[in-house]
Amino acid sequence: MAANRAFAEKMGFPYQLLSDTDRKVGLAYGACDAPTAATARRISYLIDPQGVIQGAWGTGGKLDVRAHAGEVLTAIG
Repeated sequence: MAANRAFAEKMGFPYQLLSDTDRKVGLAYGACDAPTAATARRISYLIDPQGVIQGAWGTGGKLDVRAHAGEVLTAIG
């Protein structure tokens, strides 16, 4: 998706960003309620190399974006 590519380049990300245009991932992880949802909730999951979810942020309500990065960094130790 061109918008993701432009954002990644602007921010200097060394990786590609993904876009869930059909909402399959959002539905599977509880970020949206229907494939026709205009937007998805802001939820982050920490998934270990074996594919097991080790942490989740934003699942119980609004994600605290100011504290989020620090919380994730603490969780990954």
